[in-house]
Amino acid sequence: MTNIDHTHSLAANTWVPCEGERNDFPIQNLPWGVCEKNGIVVAICDQAVVLRKAIDDGKLQFADDIACALKDDSLNAFMSLGKDTWKHVRHELFSMLSGEPCPEVLCPIASLQLIVPAKIGDYTDFYAARNHATNVGKMFRPDSDPLMPNYLHLPVGYHGRASSIIISGSEVRRPHGQLKPDDSAPIFAPCKLLDYELEFGAFIGSGNAIGNRISMDDATEHLFGLVILNDWSARDIQKWEYQPLGPFNAKNFASTISPWIVTIDALAPFRQPGPARLEGDPAVLEYLLPMADDVFDINCCVSISSEKMRNEHVASLQLTKSSLTNLTWSFAQMLAHHTSTGCPMKSGDLIGSGTISGETKDSRGCLLELTWRGTEPFDLPDGTQRRFLLDGDELTIKAWCESDGATRIGFGACSGIILPAN
Repeated sequence: MTNIDHTHSLAANTWVPCEGERNDFPIQNLPWGVCEKNGIVVAICDQAVVLRKAIDDGKLQFADDIACALKDDSLNAFMSLGKDTWKHVRHELFSMLSGEPCPEVLCPIASLQLIVPAKIGDYTDFYAARNHATNVGKMFRPDSDPLMPNYLHLPVGYHGRASSIIISGSEVRRPHGQLKPDDSAPIFAPCKLLDYELEFGAFIGSGNAIGNRISMDDATEHLFGLVILNDWSARDIQKWEYQPLGPFNAKNFASTISPWIVTIDALAPFRQPGPARLEGDPAVLEYLLPMADDVFDINCCVSISSEKMRNEHVASLQLTKSSLTNLTWSFAQMLAHHTSTGCPMKSGDLIGSGTISGETKDSRGCLLELTWRGTEPFDLPDGTQRRFLLDGDELTIKAWCESDGATRIGFGACSGIILPAN
């Protein structure tokens, strides 16, 4: 397995108390975040290392450029320093957290006001899961091939809106938009078909200059890490506006990410070859041929709770359980294709996977698929039904990695509550 080292050891331990075997943030993980008051932090169990404090107290010692980047208010400068620096800092953090206790550099995660961890200059969302694309194609083009002719030849994507990316726990306001009822002229009204999309996002670490391509040989090395992404979608707005140029206002009102970036280094034990192609699929062009284990085996699940369920302390209902291995195109392929024209990527840019759906109904990654355009509603424990999201609904996505010979690591949660349109 590539890039496995002592920081992934099953025997590794920390002096920070960790409750339970299923803690998302053991010492083998060390995900990165940013909080409003303390700047850059790294999660360990239910605590976080405050990098400014650890450096000022001499518990972590780095060259001036690294120290300056780690004391910034976002991760952009640190991410721009490249994979060798990321690994070096990971090793130093691991050494500190497995050596002599220094609890004074920690802060409880529960006390942190976490924010979007990087200044996101650009956001591109892809459409990289074949099962999702097939299901949507069957709904909207029942008399033709569900996949568009280009789908198996290149990762399809569109330019999203970086300014509306928000952190987990932020409220999501139901958007207004132009809708086209079947029996009338267009109207301007609140969205009626509000949906979630189970996705992951990859933060670009080191970018490329304009005119230069990022090849498949080192595409993964340009990725700093992954977050959970919920690309909220207004399906009725989308239906009317998307032709001929694709999603616009249906996607620009909110996209929620989890606050902790799980690094590519931490994910090393969970990398696999791929993505798999089916018999009869066209050959992948050479510039997109996988060069390494660039598929990440990450499990994920989606649950929903109504306001009434939360008030009555009723457990949320699981809607979806899926895996990032359901992607047809890897993040490395997305990045290589994105830059194949010489498009420059910058540290802190975000690329999304698109909705992740598996082959079974309970692995579909959005309500559009789960309820088949609203024709197959499901029941909530409070006695109500759902076709799409209602005001007061809370949607939560969780993700984790586990395999034989590796310590389980997690991503935390990505959640949001729907507020009424204003």
